[in-house]
Amino acid sequence: MRFVWQFLAVVAVYALGGGAVNAVKDNDWLSLVLGVAVAALIVLVYGWVVRRTEHRPAPDVVREGAAARTGRGVLIGGGMFTAVIVILLASGHYDVDGLGSVTGALGLLGLMAAAAATEEVVYRGVLFRIIEEHIGTYLALVLTGLVFGCSHLLNEDATLWGCLAIAIEAGFMLAAVYAATRSLWLTIGVHFGWNFAAAGVFSTEVSGNGASQGLLEASMSGPELLTGGAFGPEGSVYSVGFGALLTLVFLWLAHRRGHIVPFGSRRAAGVNSAATLPR
Repeated sequence: MRFVWQFLAVVAVYALGGGAVNAVKDNDWLSLVLGVAVAALIVLVYGWVVRRTEHRPAPDVVREGAAARTGRGVLIGGGMFTAVIVILLASGHYDVDGLGSVTGALGLLGLMAAAAATEEVVYRGVLFRIIEEHIGTYLALVLTGLVFGCSHLLNEDATLWGCLAIAIEAGFMLAAVYAATRSLWLTIGVHFGWNFAAAGVFSTEVSGNGASQGLLEASMSGPELLTGGAFGPEGSVYSVGFGALLTLVFLWLAHRRGHIVPFGSRRAAGVNSAATLPR
């Protein structure tokens, strides 16, 4: 029953918070404030429901070191997307036409903070963590990653390839990050860093949700396999390649730290420690 109560609690915040943020998306300042509030709320609700259903604090959202873990995640996610853009820029598929909108970027900061926190709590904090206890790390990573990718089929310019790309570069990779570190702060940071770099800095489409107006005025052209087309750079083979590489790196780190749960093992002892990346 703990899965049911945890899932219902966080999905309620996910749905209501997402609806509220979407309703004010045309107001940059309200988007900033409400987005950050929704991000904070779902983390608080997750911590509360874990305490109530598992009779222990939630170690993956401990306050100590939260800012540092989130910051490292932002650097990883933002750096990963920047690497994709640098390749596209060098190959003539991404062009900067000038400066965009600072207030637009601030609004996107709120939107992406809400999206990153709510999705990570639902998909990694509840789904991956609990499913992993029953079927092991590798199967849970594949299953929840595919579910995460398929959830993007509802987006405006979604494609089957784009959703498979999301499953690999985000669903698998973020589950691997969580398995290695057992920290939602880090996965939230990676998710936010990627999304904000895409929308708030480089003004590209994000997961088939249409163009964003961030800090740069930019345009993309070229083969969909390289640029992602209307789905955005998340549909690029470059993004898939970087995501797959980081997935392997973090799974290796999880194995090294003894955080891999074998298939058929119901034992989760030692897995929920709030480990962090080496400084």
